[in-house]
Amino acid sequence: MDGTESALQEIEFLALSPNRVAVLEALAETPHTRTELASETGASQATLGRILGDFQDRSWIRRDGSEYAATATGALVASGMTDLQEIIETERRLRSVVDYLPADELTFDLRRLADARITTPSQTRPNAPLSRLLELLRDAADVRTVSHAFNEQTLTVVDERTAAGEQTFRGVFSRSAIDALADDSELRARLASLRSTDEASIRVRDDAVPLAVMILDDTVYLLVRDEQGVLRASIDTDDPAVRTWATETVAEYWSSARTLSEAGFSLE
Repeated sequence: MDGTESALQEIEFLALSPNRVAVLEALAETPHTRTELASETGASQATLGRILGDFQDRSWIRRDGSEYAATATGALVASGMTDLQEIIETERRLRSVVDYLPADELTFDLRRLADARITTPSQTRPNAPLSRLLELLRDAADVRTVSHAFNEQTLTVVDERTAAGEQTFRGVFSRSAIDALADDSELRARLASLRSTDEASIRVRDDAVPLAVMILDDTVYLLVRDEQGVLRASIDTDDPAVRTWATETVAEYWSSARTLSEAGFSLE
């Protein structure tokens, strides 16, 4: 039996019993008596006896009087199982949208999205992801974004709130996004209005923009579309690591983009 097969058997040994995982994680955190383990895990004394015996055979735990505690290797295994559980839980949450994520752009640990809010369209709420964005946008005082799109609803909210002095806005958009607005007289006027306020700054990127990310105060919002541009989901989170990534990403795109006038746009 090679090392990989042997390791997989040990993983299976733990994974087949939630009680084993719970006991090892508890002992890795702090020493416990059998009574305390029974109370914390809900396992019977007979079950605990078998589990503790198996763990001692593997040198994962040691006994000191009436208490049991994880050894250094036992704590290592417990940590690995915790990490694996977190990875699988996050994967299950992202499974329905993973095909649409701009994976090359998301350089943070995806486990940071474990507690993120994922909003998907439904028959009754086909625009649910956009509605979630507008909800966040109407409450945000500071907004920064880089995106391949700038839709009418978002533009309207930003224009109204910046004009009222209720919001600051900095955005980098693909040329195609600005072209779409400039080709519509009403939206072009709205964009010109936004551009005229001291609270807003807009830049254009000639190269492709493969993602749509917005920082709304402390919340990071990702809009997820498929290759045909169909809206598939939105993801929002206040995780600090994701916010750091988003801040750095927006700043990088901002530094390489040009103002509307530099990019040849006239909104008059």
